[in-house]
Amino acid sequence: MLAGKIIDKATKEPLPFTSLSLKEDQTGALSNEFGVFQLPGPLKNETDSLIVMALGYEHLAIAVQRGKPIANMVLEVNRRAIALKEVTVKGGKVKNLALGANSNNPGDGLLQGQPGGQYAFFVKNDKNKRLGNIRSVSFYIGENGFPREPFRVRLYKPDGNYSAPNTDILTDNVVVSAPKGGQWYTVDLTPYNVTAPEEGFFVAMEWIVSGDKFFNTNFMDDNYTPYGQIMRPTFEFKESRTWTYTIAKGWTLLTMATAAGQHYNAMIKAEVDMIK
Repeated sequence: MLAGKIIDKATKEPLPFTSLSLKEDQTGALSNEFGVFQLPGPLKNETDSLIVMALGYEHLAIAVQRGKPIANMVLEVNRRAIALKEVTVKGGKVKNLALGANSNNPGDGLLQGQPGGQYAFFVKNDKNKRLGNIRSVSFYIGENGFPREPFRVRLYKPDGNYSAPNTDILTDNVVVSAPKGGQWYTVDLTPYNVTAPEEGFFVAMEWIVSGDKFFNTNFMDDNYTPYGQIMRPTFEFKESRTWTYTIAKGWTLLTMATAAGQHYNAMIKAEVDMIK
């Protein structure tokens, strides 16, 4: 067993909800809100690389050995320098533009994940409007499951392989929880001054584990049943705009469709500044 804590190298503050994975075993875990983690050691090879990926920080890789548990690891990571692009409006007005899901009626079905897993929906700038900052993002959270469990908001550029989510454009740790399910839940992002990429961007929900559930839930077990909130799908788009993420395995395009050829997509929308 590998166990310990992840901290900011400069401030020594713990880093919550950080992804850890074993490169060769392709297994992983998520730290809790105090930066504490635990995951099984390598099984396939004598040595493996433990990869640490904290939001807004440089990646860290350290060597670990099979059969040699480490109980009190302290992993220090460096904050990544982020260059923020300032949007200047000249001779125009800023209006609100809605992108993403338009329907208020969710489709049948459930989208649920494990801690560290994500569903990311591409809110496309279909009409090629001039975009400014991202005002808010909204998720339709189902009435089933445990709707009030916390989750983390992630925003990505579509610059991965095959236009998959890749580069974080929201580098702050925005963890929220909805008051109830069966409705839209909106997260205000105006304090973070995030500029929307021209073509659009991915909005993702990341499942996390907090409090006593972290140590009382064996979420690395293949038989684990997700405990948290559940999103509902929308069928209003002809193509799949939704990708799923699993720790240590990366992003996969969601290609599931109904018998009528309707594609499952995560019911997510965003409001951005439109510059006219």
